[in-house]
Amino acid sequence: MNRTRLPLFVAAVITGAFPTPLIFPPGCFRLASYTAAAPAIPVQQAQQQSAPTLASAVDRDISAVEKQIVDVAEAMPEDKFNFSPETLNIPGSDYKGVRSFAVEVKHVAASNWFIWSPLTGENLPEGLGDDGNGPASIKTKAAIIKFLKDSFALGHRAASTLTTENMLQAPGNSKSTRLRLAEFGVSHAYNHYGQIIEYLRMNGIVPPASRAKSD
Repeated sequence: MNRTRLPLFVAAVITGAFPTPLIFPPGCFRLASYTAAAPAIPVQQAQQQSAPTLASAVDRDISAVEKQIVDVAEAMPEDKFNFSPETLNIPGSDYKGVRSFAVEVKHVAASNWFIWSPLTGENLPEGLGDDGNGPASIKTKAAIIKFLKDSFALGHRAASTLTTENMLQAPGNSKSTRLRLAEFGVSHAYNHYGQIIEYLRMNGIVPPASRAKSD
């Protein structure tokens, strides 16, 4: 309808100038449609989701290396757990006296206890020893993996104690700060992860992290 005639038309409707009821064809008038806006996320909730704490950041680092090492330990067959590259007698190599796969895994677990227990104040497990190789009584694959997982559980408890106020404090008689101890456990574990994946490859096993999704 022409805009110049619209006021006259409206006036006629209001004053009853039309003698009979008006019938309007479909689509003559269109109501504006509005789309309701999505409800906004509360500011406090958004801040909680986007602001990780020091403890949660370190905990994620521990979870990452834990998965890598546990996956490798579970991938090695039981009958290969005592494998050492020394048994291959590779010409020109010098693997004499290196740790076996089992001892490598136990070493990571034992080291986790030594590194992270000062943060929680927990006592070391019995028979841990001073050589870093873990308890000699733990020999089977299942027992070694349990010892490994328990040591990472300690790591998560240690991470939960960290705050921005205490991260630069030295726990107990340690000369290292709490933050350094927490992250040193992660870097030490990654160092040995780099070794034990080679033990897998020496036995024809592709490390889990290097496998295709279909493997």
